[in-house]
Amino acid sequence: MNKFKHYLKEIIKSVLIVTVVLNAYSFYRAQDLNKERLPLENILLNDKPLMIHFWATWCPVCKIEAPNIQKISKDYNVLTIASQSGTDEEIQQYLKDNNIDFKFINDTDNSYAKKFNITVFPTTLIYDKDKNLVFSEVGYSSTFGLYLRMWWAGL
Repeated sequence: MNKFKHYLKEIIKSVLIVTVVLNAYSFYRAQDLNKERLPLENILLNDKPLMIHFWATWCPVCKIEAPNIQKISKDYNVLTIASQSGTDEEIQQYLKDNNIDFKFINDTDNSYAKKFNITVFPTTLIYDKDKNLVFSEVGYSSTFGLYLRMWWAGL
């Protein structure tokens, strides 16, 4: 039983260290993002927060995170931007194959990614109702974390 407790403590410490390192890395990578007000003039927020999620079909982390984005898109305004991921039909097939139906913009030429200074996928940006960026996450985000950020952005 002592060995079990020892290994459990080591696993918990390791998970905490990895979590801290990954969050620090995400914070570092987010420093280059466009921090100005929402640069898309034609998006109506309707007095609600908006999540813009940059992803790609070729990104393994994006595939793991897609169910989280799917869940949040059922309750909040979510716009996803598929970067350099093929034709609309190829992206639709990818979504269908993965049981996903969130809305997307096909960023074939990477123009949206450039406008937001996105260089790493996935990247998630959350804007409040006044189009101010309140959260940014580079890399994987949990469903709980996304819900919490969207709730906070709506206050």
